[in-house]
Amino acid sequence: MNDKSQLIPAVAVKGIATGLLMMAGFTMIWTGIAFSGLHGTVQAWGLIVFPFLAISFVIKGIKLFGIAKLHPAIESEADKAEGKKMGMWFGIIFGAEGLLIFIAVNVVVNLGHPELTIPAIALVVGLHFFPLAKVFKRTLDYYLATWSTIIAVLAIVFSLNHTLTQAGVAAFTGGGLAVATSCYGLFMMYKGNRLNSY
Repeated sequence: MNDKSQLIPAVAVKGIATGLLMMAGFTMIWTGIAFSGLHGTVQAWGLIVFPFLAISFVIKGIKLFGIAKLHPAIESEADKAEGKKMGMWFGIIFGAEGLLIFIAVNVVVNLGHPELTIPAIALVVGLHFFPLAKVFKRTLDYYLATWSTIIAVLAIVFSLNHTLTQAGVAAFTGGGLAVATSCYGLFMMYKGNRLNSY
């Protein structure tokens, strides 16, 4: 264990590991949605990169959980307080996201547009990155929030003006959000490599 790892608490390493596992799951969900729209087409092969990325996120996440025990369990009181505050806000945002997804889906269905379900979910997902950016003080979240929100809004527009079929909307939305979650996962891998450069 090097001097750098002695300064990094285990909870920080486990946090990145957990994030990697979450991004692996979300990447596969959005890839599945994209695949449902592209099923049976040559373009579906373009999605193969996402499962490989998801697998690499899982492998790195498991590795980081193993490495975490080489790091000290102790944190400063300030770090503990900050961690509790971040955890509380993450829980609030995550809970609000779930509630807003439920509301958004019911709104589009009751308005007679069930085909907007996937874009509506994507819109909520995109918007939830904005408060996360503030909580975790990460600029990347603002980029991912903007990207995901634009993808969702375009998907809604393309669906309503019939630019894309329902399958096309699923492919467009799923692919766009899979790019976002993959970028997040790659960022976490980068952070994990910086924490553990051995």
